[in-house]
Amino acid sequence: MNLKKFNIENKKIKNLIPQAITIAALISVIIYFATNAQINMGNRGIAFGFGFLNQEASFDITFSLIDYDGSYSYGRAFLVGLLNTILVSVIGIFFATIIGVVIGVSRLSENYLIAKVAEWYVEIFRNIPLILQIFFWYFAALRALPLPENAINFNDISYLTIKGWYVPKFIWTNFDIFFYSIMLAIISIYFINNYATKQREQLGKQLPTFTLSFLTLIIFPLITFLFFGVSLTFDYPFLKQLSPTVYTFDGGVSIIPELIALAVALSMYTATFIAENVRAGILGVSKGQKEAAASIGLNKNQILKLVVMPQALRIIIPPTTNQYLNLTKNSSLAAAIAYPDIVLVFAGTALMQTGRAIEIISITMLTYLTLSISISIFMNWYNKKMAIKEK
Repeated sequence: MNLKKFNIENKKIKNLIPQAITIAALISVIIYFATNAQINMGNRGIAFGFGFLNQEASFDITFSLIDYDGSYSYGRAFLVGLLNTILVSVIGIFFATIIGVVIGVSRLSENYLIAKVAEWYVEIFRNIPLILQIFFWYFAALRALPLPENAINFNDISYLTIKGWYVPKFIWTNFDIFFYSIMLAIISIYFINNYATKQREQLGKQLPTFTLSFLTLIIFPLITFLFFGVSLTFDYPFLKQLSPTVYTFDGGVSIIPELIALAVALSMYTATFIAENVRAGILGVSKGQKEAAASIGLNKNQILKLVVMPQALRIIIPPTTNQYLNLTKNSSLAAAIAYPDIVLVFAGTALMQTGRAIEIISITMLTYLTLSISISIFMNWYNKKMAIKEK
């Protein structure tokens, strides 16, 4: 018995030795390059450190979600670039998912025209390099829009021009109360869906979860408007003449063309790969499952929602996670059209001004690594949640 225990412990030690050697070698390489870089920088009189983040940036950024001007620090400029990167990534993931699911399901449609159009979409957009698609939307499509004085008018509410899309700005009263109501509605929807799932699995009852969720999302915020003093007004954009030949829009919110072009290109390109993941997931569900569901009276929509998709998600989610990561990293191509993301603002302008290459590149790499790991953790959690539990 003692000999068996000894052999087990000896085997564990043998397995740990290669891992320890690998970690030691990796640490040695990192220490070597870090020491070598520090010596070389010292010989050239180049300082190393992150104190520059508190220095005045002295450059402007064309688009920012937070207050910023040239008097702010490099740290603030980094935050502006980070938020802009997150913004275009979230927009891209949202629309790529919607388009990808629709196209993926359409490719399996019994309607010949719908199936072929979906197939053409996938084959065209996934085989053209992303950078060329960004250039197309920015330099060809959006540059063909009219000047502000001839803007495309959407019922005097919003205006589309070569300088961007001008939309109304929301002005809230007691926005925090409204925000809490939205959070409460989302939590309630979560419990409603859990309850509906248990009723369906245990008793075979099909509750109108979509209708109940929609009503919850409407009623909770509506209560805040009626009883808690929440109000919403709009600041509409209007045309303003700066000189006899120069016009612009004042008021509202301007969505810059760089953001539009980048979001459209990322969404449409990534959607092609998500569509193929969806198609593969649906085809991965056996035909017998669908026939059995049809035999008990379920229509096609119910079969897709209740039988096919829950099983297909096991196949769809892992490769789709990779596409979300690719989209986030591909957003760094924004520098090609001067969208002020973290690469252009921090790893571009700030790097050229400060010369702190090691510090800035390290921060930028760590930022993308953190974003990617965060997406992976969330998607892995969702994948485990959606996994079919075997009893």
